[in-house]
Amino acid sequence: MLKTGKLLRLRRLSLAGDDRHLLVPLDHSVSDGPIVPADKWDDLLRALVAGGADGIIVHKGRASALPPDILKSCALVVHLSASTARSADVHAKVLVADVEEALRLGADAVSVHVNIGSDTEAQQLADLGAVARSCDAWGMPLIAMVYPRGPRIEDPRDPDLLAHLANVAADLGADMVKTSVALPLDRMAEVVAGSPIPVLAAGGPPDGSDLVEYGAAVMATGCRGLAIGRRIFSSPSPAALVSRLAAVVHGRPGAPDDNSITNDMNMADYSTIVAGVA
Repeated sequence: MLKTGKLLRLRRLSLAGDDRHLLVPLDHSVSDGPIVPADKWDDLLRALVAGGADGIIVHKGRASALPPDILKSCALVVHLSASTARSADVHAKVLVADVEEALRLGADAVSVHVNIGSDTEAQQLADLGAVARSCDAWGMPLIAMVYPRGPRIEDPRDPDLLAHLANVAADLGADMVKTSVALPLDRMAEVVAGSPIPVLAAGGPPDGSDLVEYGAAVMATGCRGLAIGRRIFSSPSPAALVSRLAAVVHGRPGAPDDNSITNDMNMADYSTIVAGVA
């Protein structure tokens, strides 16, 4: 049985109370460098909140510097893993924070990144298990970001592989799993059906095609949410884009109709669009 604290925090991860989630990862500044100029950071956060994002994902330093008024209607997820694009092994994630730190920062959840198929998979799995144990002790929701990345992965969009990853996350104690989208896209429904925990689809189409239509197509497969960072924070109007995506995630008026998208979209072509999304 989930502890009361975890139940309350899980509720805050869904503004509409429908157990659906639009999360905006902003942890890219550790892996790749600044995502916006320093003096525009608070403006970006306010735009995401104004647009209706359910939560943002940041590292502990960013969380500690948040103006307290910004997240009145948006959940805070503190990311505990890190690596940089300049590492000898970019797939090797290490823990750089813990659950207790996240609690002191007022986090509603924590997230941990695991790359299955990497040279350091064993240590990353051990880290996920340790964080899950701490989350259970403190009543903290855990989002596992589990990806098929590394020298042992032949097809990172294989639905069977992604279903395996979702079960790894569930079996090691995560409450939600964020992972890649399967190809062909309609087979993402198999990943969702095989997962004991809610699946959040990571990323968006990399070719500049319509992100909202992508989101609707992914949600139509049964995913419980979207976790999109780069395409949102690099948008000229993040608030407007988040608002449209939130309508898709939560089924509000103005969202594209799931059935029309599923029926009208050439799924083979769309599979090409989403290939390579992080």
